[in-house]
Amino acid sequence: MKFLTFKQEGYETLGVASEDGKTVYSLPDIGISYFNMTDLVERLTVEDFQTLTTFLKNPKNGLPYEEIEKCAPIPCPAQDIICLGINYMQHAEEAAKYENKTFGGERPYPIYFSKRVNEAVPDGGMIQSHSDIEARLDYECEIAVIIGKEASKVSREEAYDHVFGYTVLNDVSARVLQTRHKQWYFGKSLDGFTPMGPWIVTTDEIPGKPSLKIQSYVNGELRQDSTTDLLIFDVAYVISELSQGMTLLPGTIISMGTPAGVGMGFDPPKFLKSGDTVDCVIEGIGTLHNTVE
Repeated sequence: MKFLTFKQEGYETLGVASEDGKTVYSLPDIGISYFNMTDLVERLTVEDFQTLTTFLKNPKNGLPYEEIEKCAPIPCPAQDIICLGINYMQHAEEAAKYENKTFGGERPYPIYFSKRVNEAVPDGGMIQSHSDIEARLDYECEIAVIIGKEASKVSREEAYDHVFGYTVLNDVSARVLQTRHKQWYFGKSLDGFTPMGPWIVTTDEIPGKPSLKIQSYVNGELRQDSTTDLLIFDVAYVISELSQGMTLLPGTIISMGTPAGVGMGFDPPKFLKSGDTVDCVIEGIGTLHNTVE
């Protein structure tokens, strides 16, 4: 099932999309009410899910997806997004090359960092360039995990029981700031640096370990082309490891890292500029389209 947030008459509304993603149905119109997406993720009942499943077999009063005022699925996350750094081997190689470092071919432990998000950018929204302070704007297509059930000290085998669903996230990065400050927080957290969407796809559509094609395009040019099978540390590993020492609450977003093909990986680099379009595409989830202001 595809859950999303959009605006009706200026107010945020939860919706569910048709199987092909072309039509959106308001949850309140179906008689289902939750405060926001985080509330839905935490409290969605089996009865409401079954009601929606039945409704989608014979839906009515839908809105064309392209005509709605879109929001990110979780517009204002309750906590910083947990991110994985350098979690594909080929990206590790290109990152080392960009920094003129030698890559030893091993990644024994995950790199975790956080990304501050005042308000996530929706599908179709603008990526702020911050050209007054940043000259090397980069894109990173990633699969993001939405935690659905509190996770504390869970095993890898139990990890997927705590996943509500998945979305597409573009971990926009300011490479000058990221390099200058060593810690990545500032260079990853500028306003408008978290496009996310178009919706959250629940685990009934993506059961178990995700094995999905992941791609990005800039102005229609294929840049990243990989699969989530190549994650060095997969979703189960990450949830299990983090939960050994920190409780993951419903609505927590974990962005799993990006494959090779980001702008800094080319020679010469291909950084983003004003007017560029970025499409992040993940099989089974959808396409996140944004334009650089």
